[in-house]
Amino acid sequence: MKRQIIRIDEELCNGCGQCITGCPEGAITVEVREAESYSERRVMEGIATKGPAMIAAHMQHLNEHGGTGYLREAQEYLQERGIAVPMAAVHSDHGCPGSRGRSIAPVSAPCQAGPADEMGSALRQWPVQLALVNPGSPSFDGVDLLVTADCVPFAHGDFHRRFLAGKSLVMFCPKLDGRIDGYVEKLTAIFSMHRIRSVSVVRMEVACCGGIGMVVRKALDKSGASFPIMEHIITIDGGVAGEGALSEARAL
Repeated sequence: MKRQIIRIDEELCNGCGQCITGCPEGAITVEVREAESYSERRVMEGIATKGPAMIAAHMQHLNEHGGTGYLREAQEYLQERGIAVPMAAVHSDHGCPGSRGRSIAPVSAPCQAGPADEMGSALRQWPVQLALVNPGSPSFDGVDLLVTADCVPFAHGDFHRRFLAGKSLVMFCPKLDGRIDGYVEKLTAIFSMHRIRSVSVVRMEVACCGGIGMVVRKALDKSGASFPIMEHIITIDGGVAGEGALSEARAL
């Protein structure tokens, strides 16, 4: 049968992974010829060699466009070869309006002193759970990123003003979530696909919460990115036990 086939000019393509919205290099043309039926596994053979950022972008595209069957094939392909599956593929938000990405206009002078119901929110984007965020979201372009443990906003009453204001946010629990390798891959994709200015890690003082910093360090090493990381430790009674550089900026 004859089908319209996408042909990519390798000399012009910059590997952005966003072909579905139109290649910015003008490298895609359409030709009509005899072709085999689409095979997700064959597509993954090429994509899997391009690294975690490209894998995450492709699987996020399948997720957002309802390609559940292809998404499952891609996931099986990666698992068979021992390649970490991006979290966006495991926790599909397709069809769930509450998990769809969106930007939030910052509130002027967030969290000024006053009645609790009048204190503004410093949240800039949604979703914030690392399992749900799209690593390709523009919410991570050129930002200061806050990576926090789930319990921190409940323990520290000044969380929005002191830590969140002016930053994009991701959060997870290294003790209960049970998907640490996937979190490393997702943060690696975020660090690889965007210019991150800095990362602030805010965690609880309990030992198991140290996994937050471990995930960030591993992702930084795998991505090859370079930026300063500051760590803030919150006590169970809500105080700040300590803060300092978790990792110094490295030379490119």
